[in-house]
Amino acid sequence: MYIFTSHSGIHARPGTVLVGAVKAVTSEVFIEYKDKQVNLKSIMGVMSLGIPEGAQVKVIAKGDDEEEVLKCVNQVMQTEGLGE
Repeated sequence: MYIFTSHSGIHARPGTVLVGAVKAVTSEVFIEYKDKQVNLKSIMGVMSLGIPEGAQVKVIAKGDDEEEVLKCVNQVMQTEGLGE
């Protein structure tokens, strides 16, 4: 579970970085917000969630490299100052 602390939530630039971080993994990766789940490898899907500051989201990975996926997401969240 992550809480977005970025004042602008998820917008195009950090969204693109987050999607790019998981694009090469083989696992299926989803982000969930307000009971809606979208493919985290799709910038359009991520942007469609309209994730604001203070939102709680869940990242779900299913596949052989699940641990790598979560490490990538954690790193992006920290380096981009998106949340915790």
